[in-house]
Amino acid sequence: MSHSAPRSGRRVGIAGALLVVALTAVVVPGPARARAASTVARPNILFVLADDMTRADLHSMPGVKKSITDHGLRFTRAMVSVSLCCPSRTSILRGQYAHNTNVLTNGGSNGGFETAYRYGDERSTIATWLRRRGYDTALIGKYLNGFPNTAGLHYVPPGWTDFVSPVAGQPYTQFDYTLSVNGHLERHGHRAADYGTDVYLRHAQRFIDAAHRAHRPFFLDLAVYAPHRPATPAPRDAHTLDGLALPRTPAFDPPRRRTEPRWLQRVPPLTAREITRTTALFQRRRESLRAVDRAVVALVDQLRALHELDRTYVVFTSDNGFHQGQYRLPAGKQTAFDTDVRVPLVARGPDVPARRATGALVGNVDFAPTFAQLAGVTPRVFVDGRSFAKVLTGGVRPFPRKAYLIEHWPEQGVTPRSPRLPLEPEDRDQEDTPLQPSPSGSSHRRHHHHRHRYGQGIIDPDIIPEYHGVRTDTYTYVEYPDGERELYDLRRDPFQLHNVYTRVTRETQIRLAQELAPLLDCRAAGCRDADSRPTVTIRYESRPRRTPRPTARSAP
Repeated sequence: MSHSAPRSGRRVGIAGALLVVALTAVVVPGPARARAASTVARPNILFVLADDMTRADLHSMPGVKKSITDHGLRFTRAMVSVSLCCPSRTSILRGQYAHNTNVLTNGGSNGGFETAYRYGDERSTIATWLRRRGYDTALIGKYLNGFPNTAGLHYVPPGWTDFVSPVAGQPYTQFDYTLSVNGHLERHGHRAADYGTDVYLRHAQRFIDAAHRAHRPFFLDLAVYAPHRPATPAPRDAHTLDGLALPRTPAFDPPRRRTEPRWLQRVPPLTAREITRTTALFQRRRESLRAVDRAVVALVDQLRALHELDRTYVVFTSDNGFHQGQYRLPAGKQTAFDTDVRVPLVARGPDVPARRATGALVGNVDFAPTFAQLAGVTPRVFVDGRSFAKVLTGGVRPFPRKAYLIEHWPEQGVTPRSPRLPLEPEDRDQEDTPLQPSPSGSSHRRHHHHRHRYGQGIIDPDIIPEYHGVRTDTYTYVEYPDGERELYDLRRDPFQLHNVYTRVTRETQIRLAQELAPLLDCRAAGCRDADSRPTVTIRYESRPRRTPRPTARSAP
């Protein structure tokens, strides 16, 4: 397996591809054009970020529908580049793909807060840009995985007027944690009033009130932990959905197929016990989102009462998706399937059309430049994403992106951690056993299931190999370093069950590799040039051919 280093200029397994990165003018507008995107000068921005939430989960949130979706725009093709918490959250703050932030995973030497801190990613984010513009800015809730680590318990990242985030304890369980409130430590126990989502809501309400009284525009990043495992619901919501059935699409526990990638062929069918546990987790996740749903309604009601709603953009999304039984995987993320890389995204605000949907291919690298344009701010030139402000406000011009980069890296090395730091559930695929703190503060699995069975052997559950690919309107294409390839024709196969790579023409295979190549190490304007080129027309062989699995030597 290859472990690509960030900014190395090297990727394994792309042979015969043409790497052409045409440097073009930066398309992010300057202040004068940015202000034209909205009729409101310096509008407020309320950004609510869920953790591991799926698109289907949105259907169980009537408050979000009533307060946002019914008054705004729903994005049907919103993506994340790396379906993992810390890389996604860093991309949101910086507007960059992971290979440019250097935050590739949630920890170790190639990810987590420690990597973002080491590379100085926090020095220039949407928070620092807007604060210089006169905005009050707040991060309330989950920051970057592993925070604050060696930075210290009282560390406050640059750019935030108000910073409220856990620095110790068990925030993923929603109880028994310590918050840093602008560097001051605030301890919370196991009372109902200490429930995390409700605590973050109260801090958010105080922040909005203060900004309103000061007559200052605000940017609020409310990052809740729900429905991330262990998916603890608020006490009032516990066991309210015990009978809810686990959705079973055609992708749920499908039979093995010869065209599946090798890592997936090693995964056996789900057992009855795994289905029972996955169903229980699904129910807890939906229960944990009820408090988030109420929080969104409370904030929108507050903005309305303060007469701020008409000048506020309210955006709701998730840092990545989550699979729950699809492709025989009980619970997790990090695959290239839409279950993991496609996320909910709804928004309302000045000039945003009500009850509309858009198929614009937007992603997490686009939030920072979009918020900057809405606020009349020019982002830094390093930004890889592009503003979708014109899509948000009803612009008729087609969104120029044609392909979105999707990637995954295994975690490398070990980052030393203090036992006082927040308990981090392991983000490993197939691992749905609840985690409990050990006496040293590290985590262990309650039932000692350190490994799962695959076929006849026992292997580590972190089985998804490194991959790099693209998601377009019509297909998903994925390359593995060993030469293996995946291609899903979404027009014929929306559930991504049939890998048709060996059934398409050689010319199609070569063009797919050429489409991906310039995105792998792209930077800034080069990314926007590469993702706006016409996508590949998939052409099939006239008669099926027997093609051996591609290898690193033979692949295009």
